[in-house]
Amino acid sequence: MRKRKKLTPKRILKIVTGIIIFLTLPTLLLFGFLYFKYNEELPTGTKGKQADELAKNMLIALDFEAYKNTDYIEWTFKNRHHFKWQKNENKCDVFWKDYRVALDLNNLSLSKAYIHGFVTDNEIADELKEKALNYFNNDSFWVVAPYKVFDSGTERRLVKLTNNKSGLLITYKSGGSTPGDSYLWLLDDNFKPTAFKMWTSILPIDGLEASWRDWKTTETGALLPTFHQLLFLGLEIDHLKTSE
Repeated sequence: MRKRKKLTPKRILKIVTGIIIFLTLPTLLLFGFLYFKYNEELPTGTKGKQADELAKNMLIALDFEAYKNTDYIEWTFKNRHHFKWQKNENKCDVFWKDYRVALDLNNLSLSKAYIHGFVTDNEIADELKEKALNYFNNDSFWVVAPYKVFDSGTERRLVKLTNNKSGLLITYKSGGSTPGDSYLWLLDDNFKPTAFKMWTSILPIDGLEASWRDWKTTETGALLPTFHQLLFLGLEIDHLKTSE
């Protein structure tokens, strides 16, 4: 019968180190592969009339007037967070797990947090309000980002692409949860977005591309996406509906 080795502190450390390497090495190798394959420097571009014209053409392709006249948008993001956004009032109810936060985006101090349907007003409430705001800023961007190219604090640049087409580089100098992020919109021949590349403070790889596809013409006529592909991840937008 084989004698078991005694678990000394040195042997325990060796086992733990082996487990950590076993679990992290494939992740590190995958990250390294993705980094060298996809990482890109932020492209340079030209500000001015041509960039603004390209942005306007994109908005025309998406019927910006229909979006502007849309007062209410409801959706679920990745089957985790649900939103009921009164766009005309700049208020949004955010739902996840057993929580609901009624965000007042004009005056965040007026926002209210609920747990199991009961209002709460303590340190937990402040955490829930902050989390709901971050959810809204991120998840709504994946729904309405093309319509935000002329928001206050944005900078537009025309970028010449390798396929002799032009891309629209948008940099958010202020606003949102992560000011300073940049997005390069890729457009089809009709100026409709097909994807964007991202240079953000959250993602460890610069220039990752996410598709904008499966567009839905909503009840108000506004065009909104229902799916994004980011590497091997699918970002679903379900239960999408609008009203005036």
